[in-house]
Amino acid sequence: MKAAPRRLRATRRPLIGTALPAGDDGTLSALGGRRRPRRLRVIRRATQVALWTLPAVAIQAILILLPGQPKVAFARFYWAVMCRLIGMDVRVIGQAAKTTADGRPVVYVSNHSSWLDIPVLGGQLDAAFIAKEDVARWPVISTIAKLGRTVYVRRTRGSTARERDEMRRRLAQGDNLVLFPEGTTSDGSRVLPFRSAFLSIAELPVSAAGLPPLVQPVSVVYDRLAGLPTGRASRPLFAWYGDMDIGSHFWRLAQHRGLRATVLLHTPLDPTAFPSRKALAAAVWSAVADGAATLRQNRTPRPLTAAPPPAARPGESTATDPVFA
Repeated sequence: MKAAPRRLRATRRPLIGTALPAGDDGTLSALGGRRRPRRLRVIRRATQVALWTLPAVAIQAILILLPGQPKVAFARFYWAVMCRLIGMDVRVIGQAAKTTADGRPVVYVSNHSSWLDIPVLGGQLDAAFIAKEDVARWPVISTIAKLGRTVYVRRTRGSTARERDEMRRRLAQGDNLVLFPEGTTSDGSRVLPFRSAFLSIAELPVSAAGLPPLVQPVSVVYDRLAGLPTGRASRPLFAWYGDMDIGSHFWRLAQHRGLRATVLLHTPLDPTAFPSRKALAAAVWSAVADGAATLRQNRTPRPLTAAPPPAARPGESTATDPVFA
């Protein structure tokens, strides 16, 4: 009877001060956590990204001077490898639209919650990004964006004509573009309203027949963390918004394993089928928002087809809400 208490005390002593493993959701036990493996994971991933980016910049600097598609293909390859290096798996549902036989390029219109959207979409789409001019002043990122042939916009009235001419030139040359019409990033819990002015690019006559580019709605959701479905508590880990800086955000994110983003590509739309830019913006937003909500709820996603609103009868206003098929 007296030996049992001694055995119990002996088994307790080694547990005092022992660090228990931290979960991939970032929480630590009351006794502490294994911080070193997570820090080493961040350092390893950051080093791999740097070692991959340095030669890639040199290669793309040469390819960008050459005609043809090699610079487009290499940019996509660069972003795809970047996702692998930071531990991000990418699932794609649907088909990316391609330039049509009559020379109509594609404008991919997506929701935007993080800088991660760039490597995720860049690794899946043969397209250049439209970004705010501030990106051109970011160290390192500006160089990568330039070699990716990013189109910069100021969002001021005085620069609208110049930016429109640049986008028309790029589209007329056969480039596809990625547009984030929310105008900013969000916390990933919803899709912010689209600014219809951003979709003025869809009115530009760029084909030989004077037709505008096709518009393909795209929903992006970060739906796996540690291999498990993300929820309201864990989804903000992926989001990058407000006054966050990329360095600290990367440090937090790169500690984790089992990351996944899902890209849902909806049916492309013909802007000429819509009575106005606002009607087109409403249809695109509804497809993107509905697809993103489906992914956040871990339901089975499917590409959506947005039909143009019915023609208004005399004395009636034209509806702007799309009908999905």
